[in-house]
Amino acid sequence: MTETELVQDKLLPLVELSRRRCGWRTYSQDTVFTNGVFDLIHPGHLTYLAEAAALGQRLIVGVNSDESVKRLKGDCRPIMPLAARMQLLAGLFYVDGVIAFDEDTPLELIKSLRPDVLVKGGDYQVDEIVGAKEVRAWGGDVRVLPFLEGYSSTRIIERMQGISI
Repeated sequence: MTETELVQDKLLPLVELSRRRCGWRTYSQDTVFTNGVFDLIHPGHLTYLAEAAALGQRLIVGVNSDESVKRLKGDCRPIMPLAARMQLLAGLFYVDGVIAFDEDTPLELIKSLRPDVLVKGGDYQVDEIVGAKEVRAWGGDVRVLPFLEGYSSTRIIERMQGISI
């Protein structure tokens, strides 16, 4: 399989990702789920995703659609379109599946995939995490991982806007 095919094999619709999730469960492979915008991938994202992947054997990343990002962050976002953000994430060796969602939260995706571990970044409290109640109800774990200081897509964009070219 070529590198391009490996990346494409991780960009999955819900039906296919659910099928794979069932297979992973059959082999007792814990699945970790996280989500976000992932606009302008930076070292903070890479560190966070690697730490999330280490909490299980499989990592699924939910990515906000362009429309969802606009609703959450304003008309100037995202900087990178959904397809590019998903392709970058799928190119990471520790990511096993990437899926987009149009809603403002990934709750329906979480309920469909039933991850063993739900992970979010350090600006959340466990009880504030969308899907935490559901994941705990089926015996899963919910974790908050610390941010890598100094990295933020929003801060990068703000710095770029201050530069005159």
